Amino acid sequence: MTTGWRGVIPAVTTQFNEDLSIDFESTRRVQDALVNDGVHGLIVMGTCGENNSLDPEEKRAILKGAVEVVNGRVPVITGVSEFDARRAVAYAQDAEKIGATGLMVLPAMVYVPKPEELVAHFKAVAAATSLPIMLYNNPPAYRVNIGIEVLKQLEDVPNIKAVKESAPDTRRFTDLLNAFGDRFDIFAGLDDVALEGMMLGAKGWVSGLTSAFPQESVALVAAIDRGDWEEARRIYRWFMPLLHLDAEHDLVQTIKLAEQIMGRGSERVRMPRMILQGARRAEITAMVEKAAATRPTRKV
Repeated sequence: MTTGWRGVIPAVTTQFNEDLSIDFESTRRVQDALVNDGVHGLIVMGTCGENNSLDPEEKRAILKGAVEVVNGRVPVITGVSEFDARRAVAYAQDAEKIGATGLMVLPAMVYVPKPEELVAHFKAVAAATSLPIMLYNNPPAYRVNIGIEVLKQLEDVPNIKAVKESAPDTRRFTDLLNAFGDRFDIFAGLDDVALEGMMLGAKGWVSGLTSAFPQESVALVAAIDRGDWEEARRIYRWFMPLLHLDAEHDLVQTIKLAEQIMGRGSERVRMPRMILQGARRAEITAMVEKAAATRPTRKV
């Protein structure tokens, strides 16, 4: 089973009404607009989708809406981010029934597992579904590393197909490819190592800031695909001040504020997150407005 996953796959945001209930219409509109702008897939309810701020029934309703609005145009991959394996298995099974294309599976939340517990969690989810799975490695955020020794114990799990690599050390891309060859598709998971990751062999880029600037993100990947490194560097250098935000603690708020400034969504977030205020809000607003005013002319 091959996934065909490639290119830029934004981790889309979840949109909220003023009372912070789910704004399903706006959420679907955000998803549809990204597909129309040429992205190669969607990750629904990843970090930027505020997965752990959503109720179980909300997650399923959001996924159902995404599957309907995308209508097979690109893969729809849903985050599996739960507090225990029991909940993760239940959501994975429901996601398959709803029509998701694949799963992005995170370690169980809050508890920091030992390597053998991490392996058992991933195996439990994989055994519960036939969907292809992307594992999400983000040691700074989740305090656990899906290292080479862990992945060796998962090599024989046929539907674990990919790794989203969000460790900031770009040496990881080469280490994983040296260790496993093409066994796992590797994806760059931090925006500000996207070019480096794809240059080193990543199949694509799971992105945050693409939600605000999708056309430039698609153009960056297109330049890489055709080997136009001068063009890729030109876009990347323009983009980099914003891409750094994806590695910040308040990435969800900054990305949603950028979406709002660009007329693509709302900045509303659920607590414990709160919208940006004061100097931080002014800083991000100025960065986004500068980027919008200096957008690079894209090659056709």
